[in-house]
Amino acid sequence: MQQVKLRITGKVQGVFFRASTREKAQQLGITGWVKNEPDGSVTAVGQGPEADLQKWINWCHEGPPHARVDAVDTKAQPVSDCQQFEILR
Repeated sequence: MQQVKLRITGKVQGVFFRASTREKAQQLGITGWVKNEPDGSVTAVGQGPEADLQKWINWCHEGPPHARVDAVDTKAQPVSDCQQFEILR
């Protein structure tokens, strides 16, 4: 079990990035959260088995169809007690 924090920049707000990120995480069994930031970026925290987490991170580099991802900064974090994947507002 691992946990990562992602900071995703580009055209990632107003393109269903959060909802799509949650849907992909749920498909892969990843728990955590995603939220929009005031600077136009998206922050996401995901936790799960390494292989599934890597698939989710790879997906975040692409995003949903109308997104344009410029960069994904990834940082490992201590595992926390996430039970589901939610969108934070």
